[in-house]
Amino acid sequence: MKNIYRTWDEQAYLRLLKQFSLPMDKQIKQFSKGMKMKLAISVAFSHHSRLLVLDEATSGLDPVVRDDILDMLLDFVQDEGHSILMSSHITSDLEKIADYIVFIHEGKVVFEKPKDELTEQYGIIKCGAAQFDALDKSDIISYRKMDYEWQILVSDRERMQKKYPKALVVPATIDEIMLLYVKGEK
Repeated sequence: MKNIYRTWDEQAYLRLLKQFSLPMDKQIKQFSKGMKMKLAISVAFSHHSRLLVLDEATSGLDPVVRDDILDMLLDFVQDEGHSILMSSHITSDLEKIADYIVFIHEGKVVFEKPKDELTEQYGIIKCGAAQFDALDKSDIISYRKMDYEWQILVSDRERMQKKYPKALVVPATIDEIMLLYVKGEK
């Protein structure tokens, strides 16, 4: 790799190989999926890039190594001259490191929002049929009828709690938001 990148840092590369316990005497084709991902992360951090484009960067890693890599990515973006464009199906990773989330489903952008808006403002009203019928439909992003309750996605849970004081309004996870956008009715 050092012949590909003008800014290759051999010492950083060797330090990362050691940190990830990657063997120096094993062929890459013999690496497990997790080992290959650790190698790719080592290469990405060894040439002083300002932009990392990562596709499923933590896929196939055990939780401890995944957390270590997420910490590395967080440290990387602390420098305002650095950015990461990351594709991931592991929404807990996004909750930890993303500033903005673009949700793409079947090739179409469903939403593009700051992560903090999603995690701090969005909510789910959980209620019965009578309470659902009484809701102002303009407050609803989408909804699903479950076995014993209705789940209604709203963009401002605090305002909904004040407007509907008898309703149970809970914070929504990024997974729940995505599911309700795609599987919910509008």
